[in-house]
Amino acid sequence: MCEVRGSGEGNRVVKTDDYSNSRKRAKVKSVSTVAPTITVSIVEDDAPARGIMQEWIRSAPGFQCVGAHSSVEAALEKLPAEKPAVVLMDINLPGLSGIEGVRQLKPKLPHTQFVMLTVYEDSDHIFSALMAGASGYLLKQTPREELFAALLDVHAGGSPMTSNIARKVVLAFQRMGTQRSEAGELSPREREVLELLARGYLYKDIADSLHLSVPTVSTYIRRVYEKLHVRSRAQAVAKFTQIPGAAVTD
Repeated sequence: MCEVRGSGEGNRVVKTDDYSNSRKRAKVKSVSTVAPTITVSIVEDDAPARGIMQEWIRSAPGFQCVGAHSSVEAALEKLPAEKPAVVLMDINLPGLSGIEGVRQLKPKLPHTQFVMLTVYEDSDHIFSALMAGASGYLLKQTPREELFAALLDVHAGGSPMTSNIARKVVLAFQRMGTQRSEAGELSPREREVLELLARGYLYKDIADSLHLSVPTVSTYIRRVYEKLHVRSRAQAVAKFTQIPGAAVTD
């Protein structure tokens, strides 16, 4: 179909089918360039906090709240069907903990990213969550803008963490490196002596067990103290329990 546009000598003929098709192509192109919606599920037992996060997500362009649950047990039942891109998971939940929830849900939802929301800042909780399959770790007082920045970050493949949490992770890795370095300085015999010391053996017991003299055992223990930078048996045992691969056996 053709249509005349303009007037006088400026008249021109436009093929309206082509014009219509070009409009459709432009519309399709504009839609295809829009970023996909990030679907989010919430697992939080505190109803007011859960409601606030739901409202934040529902009112934010580019995000959709597809589920909100008060326990891990409910999440285990509902999340596989919701298939969210990101889950905001509280740690301290009634029944199963959030960390255990991630551990059980991650194999079922391998493409879902889990971000822990918590009041805990200690390295034990942080590493337990990350080892369970979490991709991010934020404190509950994280501001709204930072929360959405974290959702975008984790959806893009990042691992968002509150700044002081990230600092604790760095320090923990540095301590692990120091412990490995100190452990590497111990000779096999010194490690044997230290292990027996950690098991509560007296110097004479260590000497009998390793077929050494008591003065020789004393020399080994003095070297262990020097290498581990400790001054007492208790400090040496504490360091020993932190050495990767070390274990106190009966």
